[in-house]
Formats: sequence, structure tokens, C-alpha cells
Amino acid sequence: MIEKRKTDSWGAAFRVYRHPRVMGMLFLGFAAGLPLLLVGGTFTAWLRDLGISLAAIGFLSWVGMAHSLKILWAPVVDRIPLPFLTRLMGRRRSWMFFGQLLLCLSLAGMAFTDPRTHLALVALWAVAAGFASATQDIAIDAYRIEAAAKELQGAMAASYVLGYRVALLAAGAGALHLAASFNWSVAYGGMAVLMGVGILTTLMIEEPDVFVDEETLRLEKEVAAFRNGEGRSRLHTFRLWFVGAIIGPFADFWQRFRMTGFLILLFIGLFRISDIFMGVMANPFYLDLGFTKTQIGNVAAAFGLAMTLTGAAVGGVLVVRFGIMRMLIATTVLAPLTNLTFSWLALLGPELYGLVVAIMADNISAGMAVAVFIAYLSSLTNTAYTATQYALFSSIMTLPGQFLAGFTGILVEQTSWFLFFISSALIGLPAVLLAILVARYANPDTLQQPGHQKTV
Repeated sequence: MIEKRKTDSWGAAFRVYRHPRVMGMLFLGFAAGLPLLLVGGTFTAWLRDLGISLAAIGFLSWVGMAHSLKILWAPVVDRIPLPFLTRLMGRRRSWMFFGQLLLCLSLAGMAFTDPRTHLALVALWAVAAGFASATQDIAIDAYRIEAAAKELQGAMAASYVLGYRVALLAAGAGALHLAASFNWSVAYGGMAVLMGVGILTTLMIEEPDVFVDEETLRLEKEVAAFRNGEGRSRLHTFRLWFVGAIIGPFADFWQRFRMTGFLILLFIGLFRISDIFMGVMANPFYLDLGFTKTQIGNVAAAFGLAMTLTGAAVGGVLVVRFGIMRMLIATTVLAPLTNLTFSWLALLGPELYGLVVAIMADNISAGMAVAVFIAYLSSLTNTAYTATQYALFSSIMTLPGQFLAGFTGILVEQTSWFLFFISSALIGLPAVLLAILVARYANPDTLQQPGHQKTV
């Protein structure tokens, strides 16, 4: 059953954006969003500007798969302390800080490496930036979920998306304008400097407190005792840590959701597949159609940001007003429909009004979807295993789309831009059916929950 409306007051719904923790997510969202395009859309524009083939660009998009594979090291971020930093800054903030420093170094490495002579080295720097970005995201996602109560998660997500999208404007329109006015080295060097926003924010915020239930607390005490070496071998210590850090998060999920967990994970994997599938080829499409880098920066990035922010803000409010599941179904339907506007643009040609219409439809829909989906994923986590569980969900969310996106260049070269965007819409249809099934059979509000979410 879909949940009832959460509040009858629009004023109360909008006031959630004044909460200090909600406002703080704005800057962490900026830090999380800045590197995404620099190893994604902006990176592919750079490569296409150099004349790299569409097939090669498609395969190089796998550089960004670190975000899809972050579940592999999320347990480390969740449980392993960093020397000196964790004691000084806390569990979440220390890993944020580490990822941000590595990002600065990696982006600077890309800026000072000439891709015309050292393309492989640029790709390696991009891989390092992707790893650092994914590590930062693991810690930020865990912080966001642990820092506020469930009823604030929609607004936390919307604030996060606001900062995230402002960063995308900087890494998209900003980088493209810098590249057009100067060169790509100046563009990437400027982005490395902007990562200072994330570093300063991490230094200013406070580490969140987390409450755990009795059963989780008992397990954690047992594991902690063995980790402290109370008469156990190192092998035994590692085995028990592995159970607590690796097995525990997955066992907790299956215990709470049981067989409906398969339905939830399948839905998560397909929810954004159409957007991710087409996203890799967006900038090459605009360039091939005849738009300039300045036009792409102004419309696809700057105007697109305004539309995405509109969608994200509306999505956050509608989650508070109508609940997560209703909005989840609505945004699942919108995603493939708005992809069809790009097929129309492919037939229309390089008309600026066509680009405006396509970007407006797609980005409003995407902004709503991201805000709603982040709130949904947050509702599935147990704060005892926040980083690992959320990394699992977000990895599943992006991995199918990013893997298939590696073949999009071949698809375009073998067919056409028109048919490519038709296929990107069709691939999103199964998610619509799954959204309805999840709302009916796997609604997290009607299933067993951990019941220990921090309230601030």
C-alpha cells in the first residue's frame, strides 16, 4: 500500500529547508557533484573535441565506474579508521577529507598532462579521480543519512541535489567556457581549486551521533571485544571483523526485507538506467549536431541546472507532501518519456529552441527523480551500516547503466542518434512496472525497519 500524505501544510513542508543540517548539505553536495562531469560528460566533450571516435569515448566512459563499484571498499570506509585523521575528525569526516585531498591531486594531474601525447596517463588520473570521488560519496551519503531524521531526508536530498547541481554547472558550463576561452588545462586546474569548498566544509561540520538498536549493539560489542585482541588470534579477529563489517550489512537487509529484497534491488538497478545509458553520449551528440561549446555550456549546463534545481526542489517538497512511493512511481514514468525529446531534437537539427525544450523536459524530470530516489534509498538503510548499505544501493543503481553505456558509441555508429534515444527510452520501461510492484509489495514504511534513526 502507498503511504498517506505526510503533512497538510505547504508552509511546514517548505520550512524544512531552514534546518541547519539541511542547509549544510548544500556544500557537501557541491563537493560530491564537482568531480562527476570531470570524469564523465565534460571528459567526453574533451575527448570528442580532440577527435576521439565515439566507440572509444563509449569505452572510456568506464573510467567513471568507480561509483558503481564502490560497494567493494564501502565496508572499509564504514569501519576502518584512517591513521590520525579519524581520531581527529571522526569516522565520516576523515574519509570525506581523504577523498577530497585525493581529488585535488587527481584533477591537477589531469590539468597538467597533455592528452595529445599522454592520453593513457590522463585516463589513469581520471581513474584516480573516480576512486576519490566515490570514496567521498560513500562518506557523504553516510553522513547525510545519520545526521537527520527520516522525515528530513527528502529535504536533505533536495539540498544535496542543489549543491550537487551547482557543482555540475561549474564542472559543465564553467569548464566548457574556460576551455573555449583558454584551454582544457586551465579548465581542469580551476576545478581542482574549487574542490577547496568541500575541504572547508568538512573542516567546519560536526560528526553526527548515531544510535543503534539492542541487537546491533550486542553484535558490535562482541566484534569490538575480539578486535581489541582479548585472547584471540589476528586471524580470528579479522574473521569476526569481516562478519560484522561485510556480512552484517547484507544480513541485516535480508532480515528486514526478506524475499522482497530481490524486488527492491532489481528496481534500484533499473530505476535510472535510461538516463545513465544516454548520458554518456549527450555532449558528443550536441557537438555532432552542430552546437558550439559555448551554446552547450549556456543551455545544456547552465539552463539545465536551473531546470534540475527546480525539479529537485519540487521533488523534495512533494516527498514531504505526498510521501516517497507515490513520487517514485511518477518519476519512473517521466524518465523514459523525456528521453524521447532528444530523438525529436536529432531530427530537428541544431536549433537552439529545440535544445532548450529537450533540456527543460529532461532536467526537470531528472531533478525530481534524484531527490525522490535519494530519499527512498535512505529509507532502506540501517544506521548501524549506513555507508555499506547505501553504497550497495547506489552501486546497484548505476552499475547496469554504466556498463551498458560503454557500448553506446558503437550503437550510435551502427544506427543513428534518433534510434539511439528511442532505445534509451525503451530500456527504461521495465522500471515502471517494478516501481508499481515495489509500492505494493516492498514499501519500506510497511516492512520491518531498524527503528533507531537519529533524530535532530
